[in-house]
Amino acid sequence: MTGGPKVAFFGSPAFAVPVLDAIREAFEVVLVVTQPDKPVGRGLRLTPPPVAAHAATLGLPLAQPARLRGNSDFAAQLRDSGADVAVTCAYGKILPADLLAVPRHGFLNTHTSLLPRLRGAAPIQWAIIGGERVTGTTIMQTDPGMDTGPILLQQELAVQPHWTAPDLADALQAQASTLIVQALHALGQLTPTPQDDALATHAPMLSKADGDVRWHDPAAAVYDRYRGVYAWPQTTATFAGKRVKLNAVRPAAGQGQPGEVLEVTADGVTVACGEGAVLLVTVQPESRKPMPAADWWRGTNARPGDRFDTGTPA
Repeated sequence: MTGGPKVAFFGSPAFAVPVLDAIREAFEVVLVVTQPDKPVGRGLRLTPPPVAAHAATLGLPLAQPARLRGNSDFAAQLRDSGADVAVTCAYGKILPADLLAVPRHGFLNTHTSLLPRLRGAAPIQWAIIGGERVTGTTIMQTDPGMDTGPILLQQELAVQPHWTAPDLADALQAQASTLIVQALHALGQLTPTPQDDALATHAPMLSKADGDVRWHDPAAAVYDRYRGVYAWPQTTATFAGKRVKLNAVRPAAGQGQPGEVLEVTADGVTVACGEGAVLLVTVQPESRKPMPAADWWRGTNARPGDRFDTGTPA
């Protein structure tokens, strides 16, 4: 659609595709920018990011610069696109100051938290791991820092008690798609509000270790972490020296020593946490397919009272 500002869109993963579509329905998208193609799978076949593949399908101009800093050719391409404003959504790179100055209205970023809370690469996952009951979307004016720019629009979103990170991502994806269009319609009329750095918290990229169960934590925190790492790296524990993935977990009644198996029924395996307990419904031992937790337990030759490896209390 024409009318309003011309937009350059910076985004890479599947999360950003509906946001691009929402902008495209309301404004003219003159350039799409994503990360370069990357090797994927056992064959290491070069594969475009989802946004790049979608832009190609739509016939939109596409750029995939390997670097941004000191890249005068790309800066010229952005300038020549005629973009009045650029929008970033999960693009995955810090933008240098000289590039931010190219569009006359600068860059707007869609960030999936209520800034200054949860600055960083994984706000959706850490909102759930941290037991947040309310999160939301922020539209901010991008500056050279890590999610430190002034806030233009914010909208809250209630986190449902049993949502996993992908569930929350779906809800925030829809919210971000609506909110960025509102911001672009009001471009130049919104009042930037500086962030209070004293209230900032951080949401760094997840590591595999973030999926390890902390049995000394309260059961609510163990369950929140399971929900937060559901897509990756997923929840893992160690029993009798062997790693096992916990595919389906839910809160349960019970009390005992952290990591202690309290009860085994057809419903699953109840394990004590620092406070309360969780029920393991489905597990996946190393090099095996997922199975009911009770079936796995019968193959361990263990008895109730035995404990998962608890490591060192955090």
